[in-house]
Amino acid sequence: MDAVDALNEIAFWLERELAPSFKVQAFRRAAATIDGIGNDELAARVADGRLKRTKGIGDRTFQVIAQAVEGEVPSYLADLRERNAAPLDTGGAELLAQLRGDLHSHTEWSDGTVPIEVMAAAAATLGREYQAITDHSPTLTVASGLSAERLEEQLDVIAGLDTGTLTLLTGIEVDILEDGTLDQTPELLTRLDVVVGSVHSKLRSDRRTMTKRMLGGIRDPHTNVLGHCTGRLVQGSRGTRPPSEFDADAVFAACVENQVAVEINSRPERQDPPDDLIQRALDAGCFFSIDTDAHAPGQLDFLAYGAARATANGVPADRIITTWPLDRLRTWLAKA
Repeated sequence: MDAVDALNEIAFWLERELAPSFKVQAFRRAAATIDGIGNDELAARVADGRLKRTKGIGDRTFQVIAQAVEGEVPSYLADLRERNAAPLDTGGAELLAQLRGDLHSHTEWSDGTVPIEVMAAAAATLGREYQAITDHSPTLTVASGLSAERLEEQLDVIAGLDTGTLTLLTGIEVDILEDGTLDQTPELLTRLDVVVGSVHSKLRSDRRTMTKRMLGGIRDPHTNVLGHCTGRLVQGSRGTRPPSEFDADAVFAACVENQVAVEINSRPERQDPPDDLIQRALDAGCFFSIDTDAHAPGQLDFLAYGAARATANGVPADRIITTWPLDRLRTWLAKA
């Protein structure tokens, strides 16, 4: 098989398993190192030892390449395929089949791991009709948030990409600042297809302060989706974090009034909102967006987790905006 494809597929499966980023990047770096080298030349470099001495090629990646140039499925890839043969979660299989896209993902422009075109290619391979690129806003410096200038540059890059049958939506995960305003210029927010508003700082603020902050972000006419609304972490390398406290009834009523979808964040370490808040949002009349919050291509498969949680909580498919055809979704996002 093609060695570059083998290395990138290994990276995909490792990302899906939430493997450490350094491990994933070893395979993506090796793929980039040999990309463009013809099969005959690659085989020659394997045979005479030059490839093994090449910067960016380690013992494991060399083994994968060597087996691939021999026409074999590398043993490491075969093991990963077997380990990942089952769906991540079958609890929402029927709903998962109805999901057309994903409105929350990150690339190397902020704290994601790959270029936009690699994320788009993975979304297309997974059968998505649309994928939003929503890198962070400038205040989140720890995640290399995009200044206005960098966001404008990203929009130009996206406009120049050919993504085939996949529609790549422009967007941002914009911080809802402490005063309830959004962390990007209104002029730029107007140009985007989708704006995910999220709180990332001072998550232990008191209930009244957090409610006021969230209501400010929801009421901004540019906001389309309320991202991971409690900020909780239930597992993972970052440890755990309790949900923030806010007046859920007031927040969800504002989402209904201002045409803002409540995100069901599919990341396994978030599982946000908790089940009781999904029920309260459902009772309030909210729409939902099942999103991956993917920071790497393999994490785009996390939609299965979100679909399972929505199904378990009885969320109807038509109340989930990511089941909608693109024309209907665009009209809703434009608040027409």
